Amino acid sequence: MQHQPYIHNLSCVVAAPIQAWSEPTGQILGLGAQGIYCSDERIIRQAVISVNGDEPDWVSTQPLDGSAAAYLSFIRMDPAASDPLVSLQRTRSATGGRMSETFELRSALAEATEFSIELRLIADNTPLADIKLGKSSTEPVTTNIAGWKWRDDNTHLVLSFEGSPQVNAQTPVVTAIWNVTVPAGGAASFGWAVTAHDADAPMVGSTAKPLKIPSVADPSMQQLLHRAVSDLNGLRMTDRLSPSDSFLAAGAPWFFTMFGRDSIIAARMLLPIDTTIAGGTLRALAQRQGESIDADSAEQPGKILHEVRRATTTVTADGRVCLPPVYFGTVDATPLWIILLRDAWRSGLPEKEVKALLPHLERALAWLHNHGDSDGDGFLEYLDTTGHGLANQGWKDSADSIRWHDGRLAQGPIALCEVQGYAYAAAIAGAELLEAFAPAEDQTASTPQHWRDYAKNMADRFRASFWCMDEDGPYPAIALDADKNPVDAVASNMGHLLGTGILNPAETATVVSRLMGPTMFSGYGIRTLSSTNASYWPTRYHAGAVWTHDTALILSGMVTDGYSAEARILADGLLAAARGFDWRLPELFSGQGADQGWPPVPYPASCHPQAWAAASAIPMAQALGLLPSP
Repeated sequence: MQHQPYIHNLSCVVAAPIQAWSEPTGQILGLGAQGIYCSDERIIRQAVISVNGDEPDWVSTQPLDGSAAAYLSFIRMDPAASDPLVSLQRTRSATGGRMSETFELRSALAEATEFSIELRLIADNTPLADIKLGKSSTEPVTTNIAGWKWRDDNTHLVLSFEGSPQVNAQTPVVTAIWNVTVPAGGAASFGWAVTAHDADAPMVGSTAKPLKIPSVADPSMQQLLHRAVSDLNGLRMTDRLSPSDSFLAAGAPWFFTMFGRDSIIAARMLLPIDTTIAGGTLRALAQRQGESIDADSAEQPGKILHEVRRATTTVTADGRVCLPPVYFGTVDATPLWIILLRDAWRSGLPEKEVKALLPHLERALAWLHNHGDSDGDGFLEYLDTTGHGLANQGWKDSADSIRWHDGRLAQGPIALCEVQGYAYAAAIAGAELLEAFAPAEDQTASTPQHWRDYAKNMADRFRASFWCMDEDGPYPAIALDADKNPVDAVASNMGHLLGTGILNPAETATVVSRLMGPTMFSGYGIRTLSSTNASYWPTRYHAGAVWTHDTALILSGMVTDGYSAEARILADGLLAAARGFDWRLPELFSGQGADQGWPPVPYPASCHPQAWAAASAIPMAQALGLLPSP
């Protein structure tokens, strides 16, 4: 049986469009997701080093930053000697389209010693989507000592070696053997590199200046910020259609490309330290803004896309979910794009850049009316009509994420609670931008007052339709179902309403209280679903696990709405989790309570690094008073 590979215990280095995944030892054994990738394809399945015929004994891994790591091993020599006197350090780093490894043999022996070091590489051409489904390519790539094509004439890689090894190629294996003499008490270095190019990849690495790591007074938060920002630098990409505009790929390894929602949310989190990523994200997504109606891709005029891939992506093993290369199946990216534009402007994005995006703003606002509300009830909803698209199109986009309290799945069309909050905030943001940048005579599609009225009416409708009651009192339902009934699950979605303005003060207090209760707050973060739900399980993707960005968005909303004490508690919880994950907060982790043990239990297939998880360090620092809050 084929399964999605677990990656929680793997080491990785990332610099778009290259990523490398290995054992903690540094060995790339070719198991599961291990390998070296370019864009959406694994190009080298195995990279194994041996010394004198044996694999070295690993002792330590040191992450240097998001794009580099060092792996220390010892070489056993004299069986009678208890001290390890010969070491091998393997340093792996990625930059742009290149991944390199440097090996350093160091010896404390009293005499010069000869070593034979072999590196064994196995070529590959397996698409990342297949690897996620537990598959691997069965067709070997024809190799030579200089490099090879892995897919077609538009994809190729070049191998290079330092230290003059003997290189041999026998498809699909390439071996390099170094015969090295290490002087007494001395060292010897050698290495190799792979440079890869995919001329057809829609997304490529960014050459913009790296993000700067902010300096804060708290040592733990400083460690998290250092790791987070270096990871974000490795996730920066540009679109071939908009090559000067950098944005953040959603995450490695599974979502190493443009994702509308993820890229927007991560860019918005970074606004206190950088506006260039926001500007690049806004423009890159505007370049691909929907123009026509196409059910297969879910494209609609004015809509912001969900994701862009090199080729059609099969999401489920049975082929039931199969997405075209450019897919628009998201209900929230469009209002979030509008909010980001306003917030980037407030944070200092140059007015010239904002003005250039006004036509796209008008089209995005029009989408709220014309297409986002498919049945005219005043709410934004979604429904896949093709049978092969995403069944759920909010941030919880797995097929089993929207449930009733008794565990039943809700039937669509689905109107998510947080999306109505996004629509409210987008309408207010649109009104502010139109007032500031569009003279009345140029407001051909709408007026500021129209969108303020839209927001007020949305809040009134939401108040009348979404609120539920249980033994603990009132709360917003996770969604409305096809019959416009409130789906009564207690879920983290309600937390995204904080800071949007759609809630009145009493409602805000109710939501904060619910989220901070023991069924929702694990001690590390907010569970995606209450532990009292019939379908709750701590490692269920969207129905029990804790998502880093989910908690970060919630605590950010708390700060905005004046609940700083509660926000600090959540930030402290995430910081405790970060310690347990070696300062790299993953995409998600188990919903088991902090009182059940430390470190937190990982979700084994979780992306790391992941853009909105890494960017969550910024609102965390704000909640802890270490960076200025809005």
